[in-house]
Amino acid sequence: MRAYLLLLLSLPGLVLAAADPGEEGITRALKLGVAPPVDAPERGSESAGPYGRLLIRNAFLFDGSAPMQGPTSIEIRGDRITGIGSALAPEAGTEVIDAEGLYVIPGLIDSHTHLGTPNHAYAGKLTDPGYVMKLYLAHGVTTVRDVGSIMGLGWTVDHKRRAEQGEISSPRIYAYAMFPTQHENVDAARRWVRAVRRKGADGVKFRGGAPELLAAAISEARKLDMKTAMHHDQTSVTRMNVLDSARLGLDSMEHWYGLPEAMFDDKRVQDYPLDYNYSNEQDRFGEAGRLWLQAAHPGSDTWYRTIDELIELDFTLDPTLTIYEASRDVEKARLAEWHADYTMPYIMRAFEPDPKVHGSYFFDWTTAHEVAWRQNYQRWMQFLNDYKNSGGRVTAGSDAGYIYKLYGFSYIRELELLQEAGFHPLEVLTAATLNGAELLGVDDEIGTIQVGKKADLVLVADNPVANFKVLYGTGHRRLDRSTNTMQRAEGIRYTIKDGIVFDAKQLLAQVRQLVAEEKAREAGQ
Repeated sequence: MRAYLLLLLSLPGLVLAAADPGEEGITRALKLGVAPPVDAPERGSESAGPYGRLLIRNAFLFDGSAPMQGPTSIEIRGDRITGIGSALAPEAGTEVIDAEGLYVIPGLIDSHTHLGTPNHAYAGKLTDPGYVMKLYLAHGVTTVRDVGSIMGLGWTVDHKRRAEQGEISSPRIYAYAMFPTQHENVDAARRWVRAVRRKGADGVKFRGGAPELLAAAISEARKLDMKTAMHHDQTSVTRMNVLDSARLGLDSMEHWYGLPEAMFDDKRVQDYPLDYNYSNEQDRFGEAGRLWLQAAHPGSDTWYRTIDELIELDFTLDPTLTIYEASRDVEKARLAEWHADYTMPYIMRAFEPDPKVHGSYFFDWTTAHEVAWRQNYQRWMQFLNDYKNSGGRVTAGSDAGYIYKLYGFSYIRELELLQEAGFHPLEVLTAATLNGAELLGVDDEIGTIQVGKKADLVLVADNPVANFKVLYGTGHRRLDRSTNTMQRAEGIRYTIKDGIVFDAKQLLAQVRQLVAEEKAREAGQ
């Protein structure tokens, strides 16, 4: 709450049209009668450290850019990796983790997150940030890029600071401010960028707007060493597609809107039905599932010219494959096993079809919709794989909190979908670690397991490169032939961020308790 009030008082020089859209979303939520956003609680017994010296002994190591090595040991002093090698041994005062038989990967980076969403207020409550952050850590995510800071920029920056100082159980946070689509002129757009930079924003997320405003804001962000991302909204994509924005210096595209449009050979506008209404979300998402087949064919000159130019511009694709997956099989997403114990009841209600709630668009979702989306995925995945094979950067992002996708769980599903797209599992791991660090401009600090870098690690009981399913908080089911019964793989044992050791099992138990308490509270009302 204090960060929310601080933000309301902190930008008196901005006109209403240039206010923080995240803050506007919270204001709308408060009008529904829900409580304002709460602060994440201080970290507790689920974590320990950092230590003067921590030694992880005899683990199999994936450094994020190469095949497995080991067994080997990793030395951590404070928040840094200070040694890697089989000769490392305990000494007086050393905290030791016996990792024999365990696998270590770099801390995972979710390149597209929202630490909460005002949408959940339509179902009765704003998102609990402690719940969200614990789900991410329990799934090995040590860094998140909050694109839009839609719980309010002040709130997000405050939690970024608390995470940096180790006060809360949270991944490292990079806060992007949401660019308002309307400004008086280019000078106002530039002033807005400078204002959010002063407030602590690491970057700017765009959803569209007049080309001259976008060009001015991207230029100003680059001057201020801020990163930029864009969801090329259908309401403005005819004026600026992915190639247009990349040429202006945009760092990354989110999802895939604007990319097929950049490869139209026989049209300028998507072949919309004449009664299409973007504000009707079944129209919006239904027709989005028919877009890729309207673009240039795979292997065509247009296809590869687009790939070559985007790579030349050092452009990043952050596809968030997972967030649209319900469009190709809504019942599978709705009935995912983790919803019972890990999904807050107000979030589950917000997932259900409702014209008022973004992403809850399955009003009359048909077989034809799902077939179109499966075809859409095939073409989309082929582009991603060709882009990666040509040397382009692809990252892993989840966009959880919408469309039956739950924090943490949906990120692991993103890794599986990148493998489905044709990525070797080691390439998937690189997308989830080093590529995400490069996108943020911090690959000298995180993204690989390397002496001198931050101590961000995930310790797993099974080889995750052999099967990403072992990373799910619910575990991977498999047959124990000795008893002829189905058992659950142990999965992630520890997530280490900045040298702080988080017990993944305890985090999951705390989340289950939070969900149970919320259900009991609602039942007692």
